[in-house]
Amino acid sequence: MRSLRFLAMIPFMIATLGNSQFLDFQSSISHCRFVSKIFWLGIRQQEAMSREKVSFAWAFKQFIWPRKKIVLIGLVLIILRSLSGLVLPYESKRLIDEVIPSQNMDELTLLLVLVVISIVVQAATSFSLTRLLSVEAQHLISVLRAQVQQKLLKLPISFFDNHKSGELVSRVMTDVEGVRNLVGTGLVQLIGGSLTAIISLFILIKINATMTAFVLIPVVIFGLIALKAFGVIRPIFRKRGEINAEVTGRLTETLNGVRVIKGFNAEAQEKVTFEKGVERLFLNVKKSLTATAFVTSSSTFLLGLASTGIMGIGGYFIMNGTMTYGDFVSFTLFLGFLIAPIVQMSNIGSQLTEAMAGLDRTQELMNTPEENDTLHRTEHLNGIEANIQFRDVSFSYENNKEVLHNISFDAPAGSVTALVGSSGSGKSTIAGLAASFLVPNGGQITVDGHDLSRVDLYSYRKNLGVVLQDDFLFEGTIRENILFPRPDASESELKEAVKGAYVNEFTDRFEEGLDTLIGERGVKLSGGQRQRIAIARALLANPKIILLDEATSNLDTESESYIQDSLEKLMHNRTTFVIAHRLSTIRQADQILVIEEGKIAEQGTHDELIAKEGRYYQLYTYQSRI
Repeated sequence: MRSLRFLAMIPFMIATLGNSQFLDFQSSISHCRFVSKIFWLGIRQQEAMSREKVSFAWAFKQFIWPRKKIVLIGLVLIILRSLSGLVLPYESKRLIDEVIPSQNMDELTLLLVLVVISIVVQAATSFSLTRLLSVEAQHLISVLRAQVQQKLLKLPISFFDNHKSGELVSRVMTDVEGVRNLVGTGLVQLIGGSLTAIISLFILIKINATMTAFVLIPVVIFGLIALKAFGVIRPIFRKRGEINAEVTGRLTETLNGVRVIKGFNAEAQEKVTFEKGVERLFLNVKKSLTATAFVTSSSTFLLGLASTGIMGIGGYFIMNGTMTYGDFVSFTLFLGFLIAPIVQMSNIGSQLTEAMAGLDRTQELMNTPEENDTLHRTEHLNGIEANIQFRDVSFSYENNKEVLHNISFDAPAGSVTALVGSSGSGKSTIAGLAASFLVPNGGQITVDGHDLSRVDLYSYRKNLGVVLQDDFLFEGTIRENILFPRPDASESELKEAVKGAYVNEFTDRFEEGLDTLIGERGVKLSGGQRQRIAIARALLANPKIILLDEATSNLDTESESYIQDSLEKLMHNRTTFVIAHRLSTIRQADQILVIEEGKIAEQGTHDELIAKEGRYYQLYTYQSRI
């Protein structure tokens, strides 16, 4: 009867071990994020394995090796925790086979002291692991986020043209989080769990090799299933990251464009679009849950067989007198220490695989070529006159689709060059090339005789100022937005820029003046007010080169009269490019380039082009009639 009671306790013992390392089998497995198609490993297997090796090598070099001392300390702590956890099953055998039969209270007291000490060691090492590795992992996440954000700012404009802002936010904030499983407790627990399993295996073999061999069969099968899963899990997690980024990007666009959505009564349309994205994300997660259910049921079946085998074989040995009750209890407890790390390792393994999927995307981003290639852009401009020349410049956004064809002109220092033409003719592209936002596919752009493609961009752009038609203002105060290019500017310089752009004309009416909060993208201000802040920002920057995208387009008649004077001051002795939509604002330009279909159709002053009665004359007289 006593043996039957022991046998009946086996499932309970395995499921309720008091050790902090042991995890309930089913609940542990249910948290493992295994993906579907576990057994279909042929699809792109070699490519995935190759990418995994490269990514892990990169992750090891970037994150683990620089923190090798902390990781080593964590490994020592988890080994101590694992070894102290083995005290309970070892002393259980002595309690049942020696202490209780002898009724030796001194031995019982000593045994309890040893168990308590082991529990204290486990608690202390667990706290130290969390304090050391988890905190360091979170610090690394913050550092990595900052590095990714800095990398993004170094990428060319074309990169942002092809990626949604919400998607990039997801890559900065979400993809890097997986690094905590490399530097945090995940990787260390994987190593520590492996050592615990190995030690437990040798002890189990010593107690009863036959029972150990029987138990290992379902454990090995389960391990193979888990390993197979890790072979294909990363592409699924990688796809989930892409879908999540797309959904986040769309949501960001929806929130930014909420006025347009409400203005066109398009809430239902946006609802459908967003639901489609959420549905794609759900289907991706559904695959993981389906596979998890399969693995969970497999583990329940296989480990259930192991428990049944222990009951049968253990009962046989006890009834034949070849195994003591203490050996049986000790074997059961050590079995938990063998299986628990395996289950735990499968859980950690899926976390590490998910982490590597996110780091794949981070690595891809960090390896993207920067626009300021220091190996090629070796010329530094310490001071410029701003003589700009275009020589047979061609440009295409896509292969074999040129938008500019052999553009040539001179923009002498201090001159004003106006770019006019129909929509899509190439005006903004020329301005983008002059601002170094784009790089020509053919021809050459020079600044004071220096090839712009070889000039360090930071040394060039510190001489550049931009005022765009829909200029971007940051959430904060008016003061902060004007000081953006020169945060260390003096109060007198700030006031001069404010006065020059007539910003004080409306801020004097605000209770907080320049410290008025303007909301996201300056939503609390009118278009004219935002434009004047942008012009004040450019005045404060005091650049040598100015890019104006019809800076007066958002101003009313009274504001425009104010701004024309400030713009003349801004353009004085500065090389200026004006993208003109209202031709009446560029009559005093030194030269006007009429751009049509990516070519310079006409070139000259306002009076010269009017006299030709060509394309410019048509555009000007048409606007005049309007």
